[in-house]
Amino acid sequence: MTSWRVPTEHPDLNALDPGLLEAVVRGEARLTPEQALAIGESMPIYDLGRFANERCRAVHGDQLRTYIIDRNINYTNVCTAKCTFCAFRRDDTDHDAYTLEYEAIYDKIAELSAIGGTQILMQGGMNPHLPLEWYEKLLRGIKDRFPHIHVHAFSPPEFIEFVDFFDPPGDTLEAKLRWVMVRLRDAGLDSLPGGGGEIFAPAVRRKIGLGKCDAEAWLTCMYVAHSLGMFTSATMMFGHIEGVADRVHHMHLVRQWQDKVLAKGAEQDGATAEQPAWGHSKAFISWPFQREHTPLGRLKEWGVAEDERGQPFPGDVVARLDGGGEKSLHPEFGRRLRMAGATAYLRTQALSRLFLDNIYSIGASWVTMGPHIGQMGLLFGANDMGSVMMEENVVSSAGTTFCLNEATICRLIRDAGFIPAQRDNVYDILRIHESADSPDLNVTNWAEHRAKRLHVESEEPASVELTTGKS
Repeated sequence: MTSWRVPTEHPDLNALDPGLLEAVVRGEARLTPEQALAIGESMPIYDLGRFANERCRAVHGDQLRTYIIDRNINYTNVCTAKCTFCAFRRDDTDHDAYTLEYEAIYDKIAELSAIGGTQILMQGGMNPHLPLEWYEKLLRGIKDRFPHIHVHAFSPPEFIEFVDFFDPPGDTLEAKLRWVMVRLRDAGLDSLPGGGGEIFAPAVRRKIGLGKCDAEAWLTCMYVAHSLGMFTSATMMFGHIEGVADRVHHMHLVRQWQDKVLAKGAEQDGATAEQPAWGHSKAFISWPFQREHTPLGRLKEWGVAEDERGQPFPGDVVARLDGGGEKSLHPEFGRRLRMAGATAYLRTQALSRLFLDNIYSIGASWVTMGPHIGQMGLLFGANDMGSVMMEENVVSSAGTTFCLNEATICRLIRDAGFIPAQRDNVYDILRIHESADSPDLNVTNWAEHRAKRLHVESEEPASVELTTGKS
């Protein structure tokens, strides 16, 4: 592996110094958290987007922008956590609680395979009634039937609960995680998604993620996956009770741990069966909180009351770049929301491209913001439009979910000035859509390609059509 060189920080420079930002674009300088906060709060959005776009082009070139064909399979909605932002989870006694049978999962994968899909993104609630053997048998069954399908499954909160449910051997969390992860890897697990990241700052996480693992556990889980040669993604859900400094702190932890695993990979002399080449996070995807049908969404929006106008948002008062903010710093912390619209989303995504200099891919999370905001994301630092997939259950439970077919996502990429290309999990290009037989260039009647209903799991599964969403 090529040695990873950490760009130099220049903490004495003004965050808005064009020379500093041009060096960041070239990969010759690194933003400090203080500079990132200043940029996120005060840089004009046009300038922020321009620098993020230039950085993206420096990494990915001027031509190709990608997507993947996969399917999001939520194998159970039974969950021990009680996250206030979630409308998907159920207790096992609820009338609409479910755990899919193996054959139902295989049928979903067969439908994906039939339309050229390459990956499943499989996550669920944290279900205490499923033993480790249930997961091993499922993974082996998938690989036996669909050896060509990449299994991207089980986010860090699920693995932390696996440790609690299965009581594996080991003196440390890292050792326990490794034992479980090796069992699942040997059964067919290929990589880990970055679900459950939310916001890492403890004051925020304790408010919104009751029963979910903390930042240290989340990052340790990913570190173990990387040590086993797996690639992962990292995520952030923002636009609720957090401050802008909390978003920067979250990204800073992702960047620090990525530095660590890249250094480990660079130090490795050679890969062996016992110690494969180190993996790392391939992508960062951030998206705004969806409030509908969630306990968190019932909070009042900050600034509506006359006496709140012009006053700092409680989350900003509490937030600290080191994550050390305390809820006692503002009496309304955790009781008011600041939702993120299109402008806040594009600013946050652009900032992630400039700050996360060691993350290859930044994903446009248009599944909640709408296709044309996602398309704008390609000009605000994103290189990837996410997933052409067949269903989504978690985000759909909490609000509007936009869904598109492959031809439309290719058209969005092309109309933004790029060439659409299908990729796999590690961002290798599978198909470049330059010729006349490209999905979008074959369409004669776009009225037939309007958004259709996304498949959402129900007691009686319906037939499913190819649609798109966030990976």
